[in-house]
Amino acid sequence: MKPNDVILHMAAKIAVIIIFTFAIYLFMSGHHHPGGGFIGGLTFASGIVLLYLAFDIESIRKNLPVDFKKVAAFGIILSILTGAYAMLSGEPFLTQTFGKVDLPIFGETELASAVLFDTGVALAVIGTAVNIILSISEDQKSWKR
Repeated sequence: MKPNDVILHMAAKIAVIIIFTFAIYLFMSGHHHPGGGFIGGLTFASGIVLLYLAFDIESIRKNLPVDFKKVAAFGIILSILTGAYAMLSGEPFLTQTFGKVDLPIFGETELASAVLFDTGVALAVIGTAVNIILSISEDQKSWKR
């Protein structure tokens, strides 16, 4: 018999939306204030882990078919390529380049290579953290047998 966890499921859905929104805020504020890819990625990963805890793993894997090992690998590659781009330009590794562009709705917006690096860091952290938690949960299943 499957337990009826309506309150847990609703609370988790609301909490995950709040956690994901806060993770995006931490990620975006990382250029001018404390935060960025690492803490934003950890916060986002905590929201994904909350989904895995509130719902069963199989239903989350069906609705979120993501291989978190590939997410981590893509994040690492993106971060390395961002740093290597500066070297190809004759600058030291991870030298930031930036410019401004006029977007129709947002107006003048700053674009920086640090955003790509932070995105890579966030993806690497999300992939690694969720993969570790899923590995631990699979080990727990084998211990109970």
